[in-house]
Amino acid sequence: MTYKEVVDYLFKQMPTYQKQGSTAYKNNLDSVIALCDFLDNPQNNFKSIHIAGTNGKGSTAHLMASIYAEAGYKVGVFSSPHLVDFRERIKIGNEQISQAAVIEFVSQYKVDFQKIACSFFEWSTALAFYYFSQEKVDLAIIETGLGGRLDSTNVIIPEASVITNIGMDHMNILGETKQKIAKEKAGIIKLGVPVIVGRRQPETESVFHEASTTIRAPLIYSEEISVGEVGLHGSHQKENACTALKVVEVLNDRFFVSEQAKVKGLEKVVANTGLMGRWQTLELSHLEDFQGKEILPRAICDVAHNEDGLALVAEQLKQEQFSKLHVVFGTVNDKDVRKLLRLLPHAASYYLCAANISRALNVDELLKIASDVGLSACSYLSVWEAFLEAVNRADLEDLIFVGGSTFTVAEVLGKILE
Repeated sequence: MTYKEVVDYLFKQMPTYQKQGSTAYKNNLDSVIALCDFLDNPQNNFKSIHIAGTNGKGSTAHLMASIYAEAGYKVGVFSSPHLVDFRERIKIGNEQISQAAVIEFVSQYKVDFQKIACSFFEWSTALAFYYFSQEKVDLAIIETGLGGRLDSTNVIIPEASVITNIGMDHMNILGETKQKIAKEKAGIIKLGVPVIVGRRQPETESVFHEASTTIRAPLIYSEEISVGEVGLHGSHQKENACTALKVVEVLNDRFFVSEQAKVKGLEKVVANTGLMGRWQTLELSHLEDFQGKEILPRAICDVAHNEDGLALVAEQLKQEQFSKLHVVFGTVNDKDVRKLLRLLPHAASYYLCAANISRALNVDELLKIASDVGLSACSYLSVWEAFLEAVNRADLEDLIFVGGSTFTVAEVLGKILE
């Protein structure tokens, strides 16, 4: 099998949440437990940190990984979703798992795993655990895919559990209140394992207190401290940096990190981990599509895709300097889109689109909602067509923002990086 054939095969393994939504969500851990048992439980062969949360868990995971890398540790990261290449999900340092390793794993276990009838994410989780075990990492940062209690990653016993924050997202699966969502996230808390919560929220404090007290897990809240320079742009990254530093502090007796490594780790997070899609400036000058345009505007993308995340995007946009704002926006069909669009600046031109996945919200429906909330918007047949139009209409002093969903960002990044 070629690498492309292997990835295509993985995406066909039962419905995938990335493409199809809640139909892919399982209400038990039976399959992933069976996979791990078959592989002799590789997740028990390395130390780990488990991280859940509505927003910021990817950034926080990579900030922690960068700090530990600066301290000299061999650090693996399992995160999701990917933007351009499946291999982004499984990394050691800034090196993605090799195509050969993915091909070998799937080819070796394909027949046996088919008997277990595992999903795409269960396959990915098992591969990550196996790879980190084979590579003998010192520490692995394991990010939940969705929720916590029933997430496929929730078979590890970590050194620390981390919950960044609780917001309103995936309510059709996790619950319609912050308390219910927090209870699902709190499912990653383990007996005696410290849990670090990134944001103290009145609605969820009692949930975390009860969960941690019941199983005697020390409950620690992150503190707002001066963190210096953070290599991820956006004011909200200060909160993620504070959470990462609190985890490092809690585990310092087991994984010593110098003050210099903390500083360098925060600064060099992109270089050390290869993280993309977080208030990322897009480089356009090399693209043939824009060779005839003498002046290229500044373009930024961000994977924020829910109410809390887009509220932060709106605040960040207020801090940017530009003459006119152009927003390339597409989202998925399980969000309160009207509420999301009302968070974004009205004084902007909107280029609406739908990513090439079945979960994408139909662009005609998106255009109707945008018109209802008073936005100046046009619709386009593809994400890339919308982006091209935004670039061609923008002047040098303007700003282009690409967002609304991970998939919208992914299609633009994929074109730029291909």
